[in-house]
Amino acid sequence: MSRLQELIRSLCPNGVVYKPLGEVCDLSRGKVYSKTYIVENSGNYPVYSSQTANDGELGRISTYDYDGEYLTWTTDGAYAGTIFHRRGKFSITNVCGLIAIKSPNIKIRFLYYWLSVKAKEYVYRGMGNPKLMSNQMAPIQIPLPPLEVQAEIVRILDAFTSYAAELQAELQAELQARKEQYTYYRNRLLSFDKPTKDVTWKRLGEIGSFIRGKRFVRTDIVNDGVPCIHYGDIYTYYGLYATQSKGKLRSELASKMRYAYKNDVVIVAAGENKEDIGIGVAWLGENPAAVHDACFIFRSDLYPQYVSHYLRSTYYHKQIVKYVSEGKICSISAKGLGNAIIPIPSYEEQVRIATLLNKFDALIRDLSQGLPAEIAAVQEQYEYYRNQLLSFPRKEDENA
Repeated sequence: MSRLQELIRSLCPNGVVYKPLGEVCDLSRGKVYSKTYIVENSGNYPVYSSQTANDGELGRISTYDYDGEYLTWTTDGAYAGTIFHRRGKFSITNVCGLIAIKSPNIKIRFLYYWLSVKAKEYVYRGMGNPKLMSNQMAPIQIPLPPLEVQAEIVRILDAFTSYAAELQAELQAELQARKEQYTYYRNRLLSFDKPTKDVTWKRLGEIGSFIRGKRFVRTDIVNDGVPCIHYGDIYTYYGLYATQSKGKLRSELASKMRYAYKNDVVIVAAGENKEDIGIGVAWLGENPAAVHDACFIFRSDLYPQYVSHYLRSTYYHKQIVKYVSEGKICSISAKGLGNAIIPIPSYEEQVRIATLLNKFDALIRDLSQGLPAEIAAVQEQYEYYRNQLLSFPRKEDENA
C-alpha cells in the first residue's frame, strides 16, 4: 500500500471532501416486472430483483431499460442495502434502486466499495420489513478523494477480491477432489467381481434384522434425557459412525421407544428425494439410543462401520432405488432394504476396508470443517483492509 500512501500524502494530505450521495449521483427505482411478463417476453437481457442468489437475476426478457455502467441496490427485504455493480443492457424491478453517477469526481467502482460497507448502516428495520429507499440513500456521505487515489484503492480491492475468490474456488475444488477420491475407493473396495470362497453375497434381510424406530418429535428432544437419533440428523449431523447422540429424549418417553445398541446400524428410511434414502450411521455408543420411526435399526454380526460405508456405495443405492416410494416424502420399507445384496468378506477384511475408508472420510471431514474457517479468515482480513483503505479524514473546506 506504499503507492497509495504516497498518493494520499501528495494529493490529499489534509483530508478529503464528503458529499451526500444524492448530490453526486441520480437515484431512481425500477418498475414492476411480473414473473408472467418475464416468461411471456423471454429474451437475452437480465432483469434484476431484490434477491442476491444468481447475482440478483430474476429472469431475462427481450427488452432493456438501461444500457451502461450503474450501481443497483436492494431496497426491500432481508437483503436490503446489498450493492451490485452492473454493466451492459438490463432492467430492474421495483424492489431495486439504481445509482447513476453524475459527478466527474467519483469512480463507480470506488463508490461500489464504499456503499458496500456503508449502505446497510442506513437500512430501516422497523415494521418487520427492512427497507432502504432513495430518501434514505441520498444523505449517505461519500468521500471524494482525488481520482488517482480512488483508482489505486479500486486496484487493491479488486486484486484482493479476485484472490479471495480464487482461494475459495481452490479450496472447494480440493474438497470436491477428495470426495470423488473417497467415492472411487469406497466403490472399488466394496466391489467384488463374483462370489468366491473368501467373499459371499447375501441379502441384508438374510443376515440381519430390521427394527423400525418409534415416533417422537423435535419438541421431545431436551438437554437431559436418554440418547436419541432423529432421522433428519442422519443427513445433517452424523457421519458414518457415532458414539454420542446429538440430542436427548425426554425420560418419560423412554419406556415407549425402540433402541439401537452398540454395533447396530441406524438406517434412514425417509427423505426428500430418492437419492437420500438408505444411508446409515453405525451406533458405537455404550448407552442405547432411541431411534425415530423414520429409521430402521439393522442388527447383524457384520462389522458395523463396514455396513455404514456400504450403505453409501453406488452399488447399494442402485439396488434400493427401485423400492423407494415417491411422494411428498420418499420412503422405503424394511423389505425393500432387506433385498439389497451385500458382499461379505471375512470379518478381518471388513475391518480393514472400513479402517481405510474411515481415513478418507476423516480427511474429507477435516477439509469440510476447515474450509469455512479459512474462507472466513480471508473475508475478515479483506474487510479489515477494505475498511482501512476507505477511511478518510474529512476536509471541511469543499473548495480547497
